[in-house]
Amino acid sequence: MATLHPELKQILACPRCKGELDFREPSDEIVCHTCKLVFPIREDLPVMLVEEARPLPEAR
Repeated sequence: MATLHPELKQILACPRCKGELDFREPSDEIVCHTCKLVFPIREDLPVMLVEEARPLPEAR
């Protein structure tokens, strides 16, 4: 489980839309609901590259 520094969370934004993010640290993910992308957190570092993101699964 990743633990991101609170100051880092305040300055991070989606690299595509520059919007707010949903930090899901227990599952090592950062979600942009606007772009419907899930960015990974690897070794406690957010990987904020659109190329590394996966699509957000549709809500049921």
